[in-house]
Amino acid sequence: MNLTTAHAAVATLASEGEHVDTHASLSPYMTGGAALVILLLLLWITTRFNRDR
Repeated sequence: MNLTTAHAAVATLASEGEHVDTHASLSPYMTGGAALVILLLLLWITTRFNRDR
């Protein structure tokens, strides 16, 4: 039963250790700001291609 063994191994790995949701070097404001800049850049590119509308 390889499936049972694999399931047991994954369950063991998932239950060990602590899970940290955020990385210390990632700032939510920097991530959000970068996403905003990228979306605004994509919006600007899209409007340049649709000048005839």
